[in-house]
This record gives sequence, C-alpha cells and structure tokens, in this order.
Amino acid sequence: MASKTSDVQGTRERRTGRSVHYDISYLVQGAEYGTDGAIVLLHDIPAGAFAWEKIMGQLTGLKRAVYAFDLLGFGQSERPWPADTSIWGQADVLTYLIQDLHLTNIVLVGHGLGGGIAQVLATRLLRQQTGALVLVDSIAYLHTFAENWPLTEMEKRRDFDAPQNTSLEDLITDLRNTLPQATTNPKGFADVIQDYVEPWNNEHGKELLFQQVRNLVPYYLNAVASDLHGIGKPILLIWGDKDEQTPLKDGERLHREIPNSQLVVVPNAGHLSLFDAPDAVAKALVDFVSHI
Repeated sequence: MASKTSDVQGTRERRTGRSVHYDISYLVQGAEYGTDGAIVLLHDIPAGAFAWEKIMGQLTGLKRAVYAFDLLGFGQSERPWPADTSIWGQADVLTYLIQDLHLTNIVLVGHGLGGGIAQVLATRLLRQQTGALVLVDSIAYLHTFAENWPLTEMEKRRDFDAPQNTSLEDLITDLRNTLPQATTNPKGFADVIQDYVEPWNNEHGKELLFQQVRNLVPYYLNAVASDLHGIGKPILLIWGDKDEQTPLKDGERLHREIPNSQLVVVPNAGHLSLFDAPDAVAKALVDFVSHI
C-alpha cells in the first residue's frame, strides 16, 4: 500500500510503497490521469529520482501519470546491505510495486543503469504491462560500466574487499572528480553534484555504493539487450552525442538490431544528458509518447 508523505510542485507528490520487504520511495506527477499509460522513469547510478525533475515538468502536456522511482539502495528508498541490487534484483522489486500500483500499458524510460533494469522489465517481468520502451544513454550488451565512471578503476572496485581498502574520504573525493566527466557542463554540474554525492557520504553509504558496483555484472545484461528486437513494442533510443561512459556506438547498435526503433541523438550532451540537455530529452520523449 502506497503512502503519501508530502506534496511537491502542485500535483507532484513523494510517496512510499512496499515491495518484497523493502520501502521504495518515488515521485508521482499527474496521478489524477489514472494508472493506464503511466510513464515510469528509472534513474542511473549514482543518482535518484531527483535526476528526472527537470524532465517531469515538461511531460504534463501528455496528460499521463508519471512515476519516478528511487531504486533500491538509492535516494529515499530503503538502503539494505547486503541485498541484491543487480538489474535483476531491482527489476524484481519494481515488478511487485508496479503491479501493486495497478500500472498498465506503461512507458518504461530508463537512463544508464535504469535502462538495464527497463530492459529486464520489458523483455521478461513486465512484458505484458509494457506498452513502450525508452532507453536514454543506457547500459546494454556486455557494456555495464565505464572503466573510470562513476569511480576510477571500476574493475578493481568490484573486488569484495574494495570497501575495506578505500577510506570514505577517498571515495567521496573520487566521486567528486569522476562524476563531472560525464557531463559537457562540469562548471554548472558543481551546483548539483552534492545531490549525487551526499547519499554515499557515510560508512553505510560507502558499503552500499560498492555493493552497486559489484552487481554491475556484464553477462547479466547481455542476453536481455539481445532480446529487445523481439518484444514488438515501440522503442525510442535517446543518446548524448558526447557520451563517453555509454558511447553512442552502443545506441547505434541497438538501433540497428531493433526493428522500427527510433534513435534521437542529442547534440552537446554527455552521459548525464538529463542534466546537460533536459529540454531536448523531454522533447524527444514527448514526441515519442504523443505518437504511440
């Protein structure tokens, strides 16, 4: 059962739902439009639902409910450690919650890590409830993380002992140095970087972030991305032309291999395209949803 905790910007509210044995926090906008055709927004590592706020306001004209979830272990959702926070674990938790919310014919939108989760939902767990899929600078195939983002030496960070070998101070410094590399506007990003860093700035947060990194297992995603060609639903791909973390070539490969998919390349946008070019991302999303 979902509970409302506060109102945000008119019809946008922060709510909490229970799934499996976790509390999941989310923003909902336009709930008055009902549960059919809802837009579901899934964020990237190491962000939260807040990353979609500049996009959500531009979706009001679609007259659809919009749900932006804090993934398990992120934002205001429960932060369990240890827990399965792989794309499959995240998708499992979201499946129960989305079913409890009675969302149908949904438009799944995933950015980065959230795109991997959206692929699992669209091809497997919520195939019947999914009406369309949008992937924004998404992980795909065997590419599940960049070598030096959101931390340096990511392969080494996946070692089980990595948290014990990394001080909290060094972790936060690393995040502050690496995150701006995913944007074309690092100077402007300085105004919001605290939102991305602060949730991890304690010993529990450090363990949680390393848990997320350990669960970025390439072979978990490979077969799912390869199955997208067969879901038979409208698919939109949105990619920053300067994305160095999930390069445009991955989006172009998805576009080639998925019949009738659409690819929108956003100029002068890096991997954090929701920050670099929220207007362009929102326009692509509005145009797509308006014609399905």
